[in-house]
Amino acid sequence: MDWLSMERWSPYTIGIGIGVLSWLSFLLSNKTIGCSTAFARTSGMIERLFRGNKVLERPYYQQFIPTIDWQWMLVLGVLIGAFISAQLSGRFRLDWVPNLWAETFGYTPLARWAVALVGGVLMGIGSRWAGGCTSGHGISGTLQLAVSSWLAALCFFVGGIATAMLIFKVFAG
Repeated sequence: MDWLSMERWSPYTIGIGIGVLSWLSFLLSNKTIGCSTAFARTSGMIERLFRGNKVLERPYYQQFIPTIDWQWMLVLGVLIGAFISAQLSGRFRLDWVPNLWAETFGYTPLARWAVALVGGVLMGIGSRWAGGCTSGHGISGTLQLAVSSWLAALCFFVGGIATAMLIFKVFAG
């Protein structure tokens, strides 16, 4: 059981695990792995706290009812699993500003959080616009050989590289 406390696992082992999880998801629930809809449903649940069932009148929330479903539980499972893994490896710590960010831009938590928030919102908009996220397109869609998912996955990588270069080359000087 020493492998549970390793700092880093083999990407091949992780890839096989994600593949098996995808197979089981198809086999047991006839559903693909995806997370972005869970975040959209969560926003609907939060809005529902303030506006009641008026939220359900929106066309989007008629299609994606704001409720806890299997995708929502998948996101929760990822968070819990990451926490347990960090605890077992002895690497868990609250790190408000990552080292690379601090070295490049200085230790300013508010600026780091603002950039993370804007980036997260843009990613959320992009995943809804694309009809899926990196897990939906990058794992489930490519597994099914969907051309749109292969194109989306390519764009995820190109966009990520371009954004990193923009942030760390242009803005950092």
